[in-house]
Formats: sequence, C-alpha cells, structure tokens
Amino acid sequence: MPIVTTEAKIFACAQSKVLGEKIAKAFGVTLGNVITSTYSDGEFQPSYEESIRGTRIFIIGSTNPGPENLMEMLLMIDAAKRASARHITAVLPYFGWARQDRKDKPRVPIAAKLVAKMLEAAGATRIITMDLHADQIQGFFEKPVDHLFASTIFLPYLQSLKLDNLTIASPDMGGSKRAYAYSKALECDVVICYKQRAIANTISHMELIGDVTGKNVVLVDDMVDTAGTLTKAADLMMERGALSVRAICTHALLSGSAYEKLEKSKLEELIITDSIPLKKHSDKLRVLSCANLFADVMHKVHHNKSISSKFVM
Repeated sequence: MPIVTTEAKIFACAQSKVLGEKIAKAFGVTLGNVITSTYSDGEFQPSYEESIRGTRIFIIGSTNPGPENLMEMLLMIDAAKRASARHITAVLPYFGWARQDRKDKPRVPIAAKLVAKMLEAAGATRIITMDLHADQIQGFFEKPVDHLFASTIFLPYLQSLKLDNLTIASPDMGGSKRAYAYSKALECDVVICYKQRAIANTISHMELIGDVTGKNVVLVDDMVDTAGTLTKAADLMMERGALSVRAICTHALLSGSAYEKLEKSKLEELIITDSIPLKKHSDKLRVLSCANLFADVMHKVHHNKSISSKFVM
C-alpha cells in the first residue's frame, strides 16, 4: 500500500516565533495560529486556534533557560497530543539544559536526560535539533532524533571570506572533535586551548596548544554563554601573533556581561545563528539564519525522504 502523507502544519513557541515564521515561509506554509492565555500568577495556557486532528505538526521552540521556554514546549506538545495530531515533531533549534549531560560530581542531576524524557512523556514522536552540546544526548531519547550540523551554514560563509593562512581553533579540549571536522573540510591546521575553571563560567587559567603566528584564526564552539572563554582565547591568540581572530558559535546565549566582554575583546566578529533570539545587537555579531536548514529537513521528514546529507560536517 502507498504511504499516506498527512497534512503538515507548523507552530512556534512564543520566544521562537520570528524564527518560526522564517521556517514556515521557507517550508511554503503559513505559521499556525496559537494564542496563549496567562493567569495573574504567571501560569500560562497555549491553545491551537485551528484543527490539527490527523495532521503532522512541527512545534518550533528553543528551550534555553528560563524554564518557561521548556514548559511552553511541553504544554504545546501535550495540547497537540490531546487534539489528536497524528505526528508531533518537536523542533528545538537549541536544546537547553544540555550541559548537564553527565554526573560530574556527586549528588547532581543529569538534566539533559530528564528533559529528553519529559519531551517524550508529553507526546513528542520525533525530535529535530541542531549542534547538541554533546552528541551522546541523542541516546537519551527512545524516539527518532535528527541532529543537524550548523556547519552546513557556517562553512560557505567561512569560504566566502577567502582568508589566507587559515587556522581553526577549539576553545577547549571538549570541542577538539568539532574543530578537527571543520579543519578537514577547510583543509587547514588546528590549535587547541586548554583551560581550567575554578567554578562554572569562570576560567582560572588558559594555555594554547599549537602555533598561531601569522595566522587568521577561527574559533569554533557550539554555544557562547558569558563569552569569557571565547574572548580570553581571542586575546591570548592575538598576543601569540595571530593576524585576526573570529569565532563561530551556533547558539548565542550571551548572558551576564557577555556583550561587554565581546565589545572589549580582540575578536573581529562573532558569527552565530538565530537559534536563540538576541537580547540586543552588536556590530561584532554576524547572524546567519538556520531557517532554510530546518525547513529543508522538515520538508524531507514530512515526505519520508533521506536527510543524511545534513549530517555531514
């Protein structure tokens, strides 16, 4: 019997509505109508204002803290399940709480697995996300996970810069695999930063493994939070003789004093995606949209086509 393709509808959580509209336009549909009622104590209730019975729906929403972003995604999934949607795909451009992917000391949670189980318990039948903090988080799910790479967005931009003596850098040991993948695609060298932290978000010491003299360096990371690591690494590389330092980071959390650090640093530019809405703009930020990437993958998923090309660095 032929495969029956149900209708596809796209909805977005509040904080991802701008990105949701871009994705829906690239997909070729209008973003679905959702209204949210809010009680005086802050409790809120999303409501689909159109029928979704028997359809495949995509719910777009990054789950970066605060917790209301994750809670809204869970409520949207639950509402879709109770409204008899046939397939419910949670599209998380940024999968929040992912830094807690293991027990790094006694008596702490593994939040990334907890979030995975919550999404499944709510009713998600598929997950689409991009540049997870750790690849193994895919294993926390029992449902299919499409883990996309933002390198398909960043590599064409880096190639367009036509930088001589290009070197890819990882801001820490954990990101070395990502850095090597970029260096292989760009056929250039790799350097690694070794850092030690006294407490979370505070670097006590940093050393550089490799030579950056006379090089145009591009730092590669999955996220930028306080920007302490990136800016310290950029300043260190310029001190060691680099010609220029740029950074590419998929998810721009930019919390605390990140904007101030960025402005004062020797970073030439910070290249990011729009997976998370920016709190404010900066001349040092270059935003590349991930809308076309997600729309393309969602279209292929809906029509049961291969998306393996999107997993190649």
